[in-house]
Amino acid sequence: MREDLYLKDFLDRDGLRRAQLTRMRATLERVYERVPFYRKAFDEKGVKPSDLQRLEDLAKFPFTMKKDLRDTYPFGLFSSERKDVVRVHASSGTTGKPIVVGYTAEDIRTWSEVMARTFQCIGIGPEDVVQNAYGYGLFTGGLGAHYGLERVGCTVIPMSGGNTERQILVMNDFGVTAICCTPSYFLHLAEAAAQAGHPIQKTKLKKGIFGAEPWSDEMRKRIEAATGISAFDIYGLSEIIGPGVSSDCEAKCGLHVFEDHFYPEIIDSETGAVKGLGEEGELVFTTITKQAMPLIRYRTRDISRLDYSKCACGRTIVRMARVSHRSDDMMIVRGVNLYPSQVEEILLEAEGTMPHYLLVLTRSKELDDLEIRVEVSAETFSDRVKEMEKLQKKISERMKSLFGLSAKVSLVEPGTIERSVGKAKRVLDLREKK
Repeated sequence: MREDLYLKDFLDRDGLRRAQLTRMRATLERVYERVPFYRKAFDEKGVKPSDLQRLEDLAKFPFTMKKDLRDTYPFGLFSSERKDVVRVHASSGTTGKPIVVGYTAEDIRTWSEVMARTFQCIGIGPEDVVQNAYGYGLFTGGLGAHYGLERVGCTVIPMSGGNTERQILVMNDFGVTAICCTPSYFLHLAEAAAQAGHPIQKTKLKKGIFGAEPWSDEMRKRIEAATGISAFDIYGLSEIIGPGVSSDCEAKCGLHVFEDHFYPEIIDSETGAVKGLGEEGELVFTTITKQAMPLIRYRTRDISRLDYSKCACGRTIVRMARVSHRSDDMMIVRGVNLYPSQVEEILLEAEGTMPHYLLVLTRSKELDDLEIRVEVSAETFSDRVKEMEKLQKKISERMKSLFGLSAKVSLVEPGTIERSVGKAKRVLDLREKK
């Protein structure tokens, strides 16, 4: 079983494209026949499933937006009868109603497969004891990872999120070799473990499988240097399937997209036009094997690029660049477009800072102000005032040099910025909405 799954990542590209085209045609026909939303969208665009003669013809078809999922809440995009839907998950729904997704039994098997391939990419197998600290329940992370881990034969500890004290106890007593969680929660966990006298370095933990939020290469370096583990990025969206859309491999040179199930495109966020090979833009996915809720050209708002060259690990499936930011994460401060990940890289390059920060936006006299609050190490915070001022100046000058933007830099003592057991909150926008 494991070898069969493994081989799917090494398919001949011509054969893969033929399979993608066949599956894509079937998916377009399925949604046109069964989902009123797509029938109307295709008709308004003047396209039919039969217009897909080659993969590039997908560009003729309309996009699906997150708003469309909310407008058809809860089950309006399902293409399977209710009796065939064996599972329903939903997003956290930070604004308005949650995004609801459904799965048939075959969809669950597909999800299990792509998650198993994710862990095989990372080198996780039967010899591993894996602590799964992604949330279980309506959130897709916990159960998605759980099934994939079991399928590759791991010993799985279904911890879910939170309860940090118990997480540390289990990690030590159960001989955990790998952990699944958000990178921000792992930082909190590592910090708490050190304070409790059980530093990560003294455990059997070797690998971290981190996803559910953007994180930079600088953050990866900090995690690895501070804890001695190897940190891997995984990517997914509830709307597409959950975790399991793409994964780092041990070469760590891009995330392999399981494109025999999820067909990727890169588009210009402004025009919607498909961009050229290797160009950066918004990531778009079409699910080509899903039954309960296939999505056509779903706009993720995540910024990435695609690389079709053969990976150092030997896999032939396409790689996507790590998602460092989303198009809708962009802040506009005094006319400057800025992403939290760009500030993160500057902060983590500076010696003495910790990977905990908050960007606070305010407005005075009709002008936007940006305050960067970043924790510094205990040694730095207790050092001479002159050294603190030097670090503040370095960060401020770097911001000015790269972005032409003045920002107030506040160096705060360790433990000041609120920790997260899930996705980290990096921006606090206190500007009045007009």
